[in-house]
Amino acid sequence: MAELWTDQARYATWTRVEVLVSRAQARLGTVPASALADIERARVPAAARVAELERARDHEILSFLAAYCEDIPDDSARWVHLGMTSYDLVDTAFGHTLGRACDVLHTAVTRLRAALVDQAVAHWDTPCVGRTHGMHAEPTTFGHKLAGFAFAIDRCARRLTDARAAVAVGTISGSVGTYGLIDPYVERYVCGELGLGVEEMPSQVVARDRHAQLLQAVAVLGACVEQLAVETRLLSRTEVREVEEPRTSAYQGSSAMPHKRNPTTGERLTGLARLLRGYAGMALENVALWHERDLSHSSVERVAVPDAMTVAHYQATAAADLVTGLQVDKERMRAAIDHTGGLVYSSAVLADLLEGGTERERAYRAIQSAADTVASGDGDLATALASGGIDIGPLEPERFLGHHDVLFKRLETLRGHQA
Repeated sequence: MAELWTDQARYATWTRVEVLVSRAQARLGTVPASALADIERARVPAAARVAELERARDHEILSFLAAYCEDIPDDSARWVHLGMTSYDLVDTAFGHTLGRACDVLHTAVTRLRAALVDQAVAHWDTPCVGRTHGMHAEPTTFGHKLAGFAFAIDRCARRLTDARAAVAVGTISGSVGTYGLIDPYVERYVCGELGLGVEEMPSQVVARDRHAQLLQAVAVLGACVEQLAVETRLLSRTEVREVEEPRTSAYQGSSAMPHKRNPTTGERLTGLARLLRGYAGMALENVALWHERDLSHSSVERVAVPDAMTVAHYQATAAADLVTGLQVDKERMRAAIDHTGGLVYSSAVLADLLEGGTERERAYRAIQSAADTVASGDGDLATALASGGIDIGPLEPERFLGHHDVLFKRLETLRGHQA
């Protein structure tokens, strides 16, 4: 991912666009065949040479063209960039790079989704306590938890696919997008060769709502990874300890406290999501350019887009590693269910009493009173209810999982889809 955003990679893509433009012009008979041959033979200019020339020109595209044409005879060099404006080159190359970057990121997201699905299947029948408002609610399974994250990442993958289609476009239409000095055939040919769509109504630049769509999709991906990371961090706490991040033998958690086993990967993933949300805001600011174009977006994109794509790729990759190597303590999960003396079964008891004919308010209050007794440290729910004349049978987590097969079929559909 990082290699896509180097100066040298950018100039290589610019060179490819210039060659394709000249090739299209030659097909139209505008550029002589001999000049095309010289243009095609020219090397990609070195980034250092472009930078050197830019110190005298204060214009990156003109400096690139000057460096590129140093390798082309003068009679042929005059045909380079014919009929084009700067952003015909820049935005068409940018669209090509963005498409490649989306593909790299999509591969990482697909790997994360697969890791979540595999772990969800492996732990589908691993009971654990579900929590709402941070408090014990009802039993669920750890596989169910992970499946929720898997579907979220699947939605992120589909958003990324849509965003790729939005940004992988080019335009070679001249200074205000009217094709005033260039045949529209050139644009169709170049974009076709690069696998790009064409900006439908160009103004010189590709519309920046497209790039905003991409960085919104990336920010949502970051937020979904953050949700997963927050869950593993919460379940890693000393008093919970239901999961633990994968560790190497070299792991050291604290410079002062040798016993610490900190969830640093999850914390890192959480912090990176904050960066991605910031970049998404920057992309929205770039949408409203002056008239047919201005340059206010350029400085932002040089920082925000490479950083956002690279951060997202790292985040998705690190999250997949975390999920793949996650240590799951099934015994601790089961102990957490039993920790409150059966309070997690209160809703099942309420349903049974209602089905048996007890009035709702009376049943609710009786169970709540018994639960308060248990919460104060006195016995378990069954005993507390029995003292009030309510006898309940044994309750197990499976009571809440009677329709879990419906959810598993949905997970199987996702697993089959990604296969």
